[in-house]
Order: sequence, then structure tokens, then C-alpha cells
Amino acid sequence: MAAPSNVRIALGERSYDIAIGAGLLEAASSWDGLPPASAALVVSNTTVAPLYAARLRAALAPRYAQVHEVVLPDGEEHKDWQTLNRIFDALLSHGCDRKTVLFALGGGVVGDMTGFAAASYMRGVPFVQVPTTLLAQVDSSVGGKTAINHPQGKNMIGAFYQPARVVCDLDTLATLPARELSAGLAEVIKYGPIHDLAFLDWIEANLDALLARDRAALAHAVRRSCEIKAEVVGQDEREAGLRAILNFGHTFGHAIEAGLGYGEWLHGEAVGCGMVMALQLSRRLGLVDEAFTRRVTTLIARAGLPTVGPNLGAERYLQLMRVDKKAEGGQIRFVVLEAPGRAGVRGAPDEVVRQVLADCTR
Repeated sequence: MAAPSNVRIALGERSYDIAIGAGLLEAASSWDGLPPASAALVVSNTTVAPLYAARLRAALAPRYAQVHEVVLPDGEEHKDWQTLNRIFDALLSHGCDRKTVLFALGGGVVGDMTGFAAASYMRGVPFVQVPTTLLAQVDSSVGGKTAINHPQGKNMIGAFYQPARVVCDLDTLATLPARELSAGLAEVIKYGPIHDLAFLDWIEANLDALLARDRAALAHAVRRSCEIKAEVVGQDEREAGLRAILNFGHTFGHAIEAGLGYGEWLHGEAVGCGMVMALQLSRRLGLVDEAFTRRVTTLIARAGLPTVGPNLGAERYLQLMRVDKKAEGGQIRFVVLEAPGRAGVRGAPDEVVRQVLADCTR
């Protein structure tokens, strides 16, 4: 296994490093140079805390006089105000001040909620992302998007708030359920068709190794994904333009999640299926050909992800997608492939979207 590596997110005074490697939870260097404080709060969930919270708290104990912990219920269905308030309850009950550092130990839900709590508590306290799922390591922990869900739309209430650091310990992927691993691969695959065809080639050649949790393959997948995201976020921190391409498959995917009820499908499963829909939309708009559409769809299926969506009804899909954050004036804006390896954002006629949904749902 190669030595740990760093990817830098260049955002001026808000710049930070993503550390990637094995054994980083226990490595003292992982926590060097963080903002000084008398207290830290580890935020985790009922699945991850029994596995890793004690190890993280032990690693932090030499640096903070007090290391507190709050354990949230696990699952996308708990990404709401009520669960978020449990973090504030813990901070207030322990008398935490505005220098307290929050540590998000878990997947994307824990990371998003901890980041939102950090952005809000006393108008902003530092936080560190410690992602334990592949999806969080390659996507949601990086870039400063924090949020909770609303029954009418995913991630509709939140803030842009950058972490002080991201620590991706690859050892935590060993305990990841197979379904969660596949869900994470959706966000890895995404980077190929939107930005890096050479990476797409690599994923196709190494998918079996990734599914087998080969450490070197996972390290490369996490690093390259973070490099691409760092490049995009460094140019467009608040999604004024370019950063929207990272939402390839997400407009359809978020509609699936909200339409079924949060937690029925994993986020990565919905994104994988959403990418198939976005590919078909790109094909119907004449931007990519059938061969490329089939190539990426086959890769998504090989990763163990769904390629056919639930039949919510075209009008329900359209209704849900009109509250997507990229929508403007009630008009849905889709991330499509302008060409293989290059994505853009554009509208599409409702009739074309209905055709895509007819092809891709049952």
C-alpha cells in the first residue's frame, strides 16, 4: 500500500487538504494543525459509532481537554430538522463554545448534517470530515455542501461551509456493506463521462478490483475522484456555473429519492439510475451516440447499481424535478453530456423528458 497522499482544495483562506490513506484514524499526523480548542464533538450514527468512534476519540484525546460524542439514527430518512437538533442539543448541554471543533464520522448524511450544524452553531464553528463510506470519500465530504432534506426536495435547506480538513481512512471501507460500496461507485463512475475519459477507461478495467476492495484500486479511485472535484470546486465554490456538472444524474436521482421516500433507495443507487436517465436524455438531444450511452450504462450495471427507475409517473417526476436547486423560473435544468468527457447544463422539452422516463422506468 502506498504512503498516504493529500489532495488540496484551493479556496484562498478557506483552503484545506484531503488526506487519503490507510490507518489515518490512529495516525497523530492526521490531526496536526487543526484549529485549537478546549472541546471537540464527534458526530456519528448508530452503525458507524460502534466501529470507529472510540478509536477517533482516543486519537483526539491528547489534543482536546474534552471529547464529546453524539450518536444519530442511521439513514437518509433521518436527515431532517429533528435529528439536526440533536447535534445542537449536545453542543449546548456540554457548554461548547465557538471554538469547539466538530468531527463528522460517517457517511454522507452524517457529513452533511454535521457541516450544517457547524455552519449554524454560534454562526460558525470549525468542523472536520472523517468519511467512512466510499460515496462520502469521493464526493459528499469534499467541497463544503451541507444540508438537510425537506419532504418536498432533497438537500433544500443548507449552507456552503468548508471543512478544516477531510480525512479518508481507507481501512473504514473494509466494513462497508456491499450495497453501500456499489452506491459509492456511482459517484466514482460519474467523474469519467463528465470530465475524464481516461479515468472512465481505468474504472472499466479495474471495476472488479474495486468491487473486491483491492486497497490500491480504492486508493486510486478516491484520489482521482477528489482531484477532479477539487479542480471543479476550486473554480466554482458556490455552484454559479461549472460545479453544477458534478450533479450529473442527480436531478433524476433526487426525484427518485423524494418520490419513493428517503431511505428506500440509497443515494448512490438513485444517482446511478439517474445517470442512465441523463445519458438517455443526452442521446435524445443528439449530444452522444447510442454506443457511448450503452457503454456507460453497462458499467453502471456491472457496479451493481439499478439502471431502471421506479414508475412514479412522468408528471410526478417532472413535479419533483421542478424544485431541483438548478431549476430556474420553474424550468428544469439538466446536467447532460455535451460530448463524451464534457458536461453542461441545459433545459429540455418536457416531451423529451417524458420519452426518457418511459424508456427508463417500469
